[in-house]
Amino acid sequence: MSKEKISKTNAMRILDKSNIPYEILTYKSNDGKIDGISVANKIGIHKEYVFKTLVLQGTSRELYVFVIPVAKELNLKEAAIIVGEKKVEMIHVKDIMKYTGYLRGGCSPIGQKREYKTFIHESAKELDFIVVSAGKIGYQIKLNPMDLINVVSCQFKYLIK
Repeated sequence: MSKEKISKTNAMRILDKSNIPYEILTYKSNDGKIDGISVANKIGIHKEYVFKTLVLQGTSRELYVFVIPVAKELNLKEAAIIVGEKKVEMIHVKDIMKYTGYLRGGCSPIGQKREYKTFIHESAKELDFIVVSAGKIGYQIKLNPMDLINVVSCQFKYLIK
């Protein structure tokens, strides 16, 4: 990481307040490649350790957060069953900021505007660390998955196709 001063994101402040150890990883985003696999390549960490944060809405209008490996696809039918909804869909990109306080490509599971029911793919349980967005494009947080579970109060589930 460069020696530039990093302005703390809400996610970082929450981790600091909870005394949870984490590492900030940065990457250049000026090429527009901010998808999870590109980010994994830029930070030099295997894609199985890098997770993306997806926000979905059920037919009840309730919102849910799913954190899955960047190279995987969320199984929407399984996600609906897990949350007890008839159907769930991704929220519109234009609504990400309104509901989470974060931009697309910088949406962290930590420190969203509200605490939504959150689920992390169970593969994270087997890993020493995972990487999630720090809440700002160009910044990622590397932390222990059990620490993420504790700070976000979420649960492990099998969520991918």
